[in-house]
Amino acid sequence: MYVTLPNFLEKLDILTTVLFILCLETGGVDGQEGEGCGHTVQGSSSGTLASRNFPGTYPNDTQCEWRLQAPQGTGLTLVFGDFDLEYSKHCTAGSLTILLTGEPASSIGPLCGNMNMIQKKLTLNSSEVTIRFESGTHRSGRGFLLSYTTEGHSGLTSCMERGTYRTAPQFSALCPAGCRNVSGDIWGEFSQGYRDTSVLCKAAIHAGVISDERGGPIKVSRERSITLYEASLANGVLSKTGPLSEKRLVFHKECTGALPVSSFNASSSWEEVDSLGHHVLWSPRNADLHSQGPAWAAGSSEQSASLEMDLGERRNITGQYYHKGLGRPE
Repeated sequence: MYVTLPNFLEKLDILTTVLFILCLETGGVDGQEGEGCGHTVQGSSSGTLASRNFPGTYPNDTQCEWRLQAPQGTGLTLVFGDFDLEYSKHCTAGSLTILLTGEPASSIGPLCGNMNMIQKKLTLNSSEVTIRFESGTHRSGRGFLLSYTTEGHSGLTSCMERGTYRTAPQFSALCPAGCRNVSGDIWGEFSQGYRDTSVLCKAAIHAGVISDERGGPIKVSRERSITLYEASLANGVLSKTGPLSEKRLVFHKECTGALPVSSFNASSSWEEVDSLGHHVLWSPRNADLHSQGPAWAAGSSEQSASLEMDLGERRNITGQYYHKGLGRPE
């Protein structure tokens, strides 16, 4: 599998080296249906679902179904970040039911009430699950926020978990896709760390450790606090200015330098004869940061150049790329 940069040199004659920062692998599920659906982000291996208007009161007489599917022979892990459906006999004011496909088919629920009345984390052996939310006439209730992973990861956390919930000096967790627009504040920025009252996964998105579309694993240290946490906007998340806290959250990136590239392939290469009469080829093999000699440049007649890089085991990435170089010699 290749990462392709189409049209990268369409109007620029440039010698290019590409530095990828932040390598993480994640990924969608099946879909949703109904007018009672709220915030929903479904990646290939994790996601986040919420009732309509969450954390506000969900409307009367609505329904929504989300279909989740894991690879055959595997299961799903569900974690509730919040659950508040007005309690009623037979859960007629609002309910959540988890339907498991299999032989025989089974279900969990209908569920209603609050977090103290349900199991916060569920490990399901079925590879196909339908989440069904239905609301009747009610007066109160925030609804629910639910996250899932198809990878069977025991460290799955909720979008609403704060750093103060953790006490270990270092810890790891799996953030689901879809936490960026879930309610919850953060204070600080990546270089200085974050106030420990920050919601973990939103802070991880702000820090650039994971993307909202994919989620992913995080590694965090709880360290000595600083006097003032500064506000900043990064990756679509605005952090706040905050005072001294008990602890400071420091995120550790899996990749802090250039990703190793197994091979390069380009749509064309620039060739020339230098002043000494030597043949010079600006080959894609020289696009690697550690290669000696001229880097890669597209051919003189190329109108829509592209450079492909085989990243080997790290084929799915999130993050940023940077290009640098000199204008191609005339």
